[in-house]
Amino acid sequence: MKNANLWHALGRNFIISIVLFGALLGLLWVAELLFPSLTLMKWADPAWVVGIPASVIGVAYILTIRDPQNYTGFYAGIVMSILLGVQFILQGGYDSAFLFFMVFIPFQMMSIYKWSRNKDDGGASFEPKFLDTPRLLLSIAMLIFITVGDWILASLAIYHDGIMENVTIKLLSGLLISSSFLANYWLIYRKTDSWIYWFIYSAAGIGLFIILGNVFSIVLFTFFLVINSMAGIAWIKATKPENRYWAAPFFKK
Repeated sequence: MKNANLWHALGRNFIISIVLFGALLGLLWVAELLFPSLTLMKWADPAWVVGIPASVIGVAYILTIRDPQNYTGFYAGIVMSILLGVQFILQGGYDSAFLFFMVFIPFQMMSIYKWSRNKDDGGASFEPKFLDTPRLLLSIAMLIFITVGDWILASLAIYHDGIMENVTIKLLSGLLISSSFLANYWLIYRKTDSWIYWFIYSAAGIGLFIILGNVFSIVLFTFFLVINSMAGIAWIKATKPENRYWAAPFFKK
């Protein structure tokens, strides 16, 4: 019965996501009618078309794992990752496609395994927790390392320019990859910090697409920012005082 309730919650979140995206697409359609010079929806672009179901499923995924006990959302996450990988292949972003196929999907499969277990170390380790200070520092170091590594790789293999050229785009692109990597990784272990990285991911996406002038993606990542913030707040509220670790000083006593 418990598992059935979890799957029912996933189904409800799919319906909510479909309604939300239906409203979003409706608003974009109206905007195009009012401002004919705008091109917000690109139905002739296969990558854009694939991105629509990927986004719908992705929001259902986030809404579902907003409940730290509901592992069914990761099944949606796997489908989302497959679709996003295909989207990036269509766009020529093979590095991002590799990330989704070879990193995100395995991480999400690991999350299903870990979250679906009824007992693990007495169950206590499966309560949402912030990282302890050493792991927090290691996580920040990894964020910087991956971001800088992607910056250098982009300069050498993608843009073929100098390290200090297109700095903002490279920095935001690197943050997208590093933050999403860490967000997916820490979700496996139900660390509340994962939502901080999802927040960084959403904010970096907004900044990147403002520079690139992609209005639809700006709206989409703003949407993700709101959804991820809601999920993060839910996890923070579900984190017991004894599990706050480095974040404890930021809570009112």
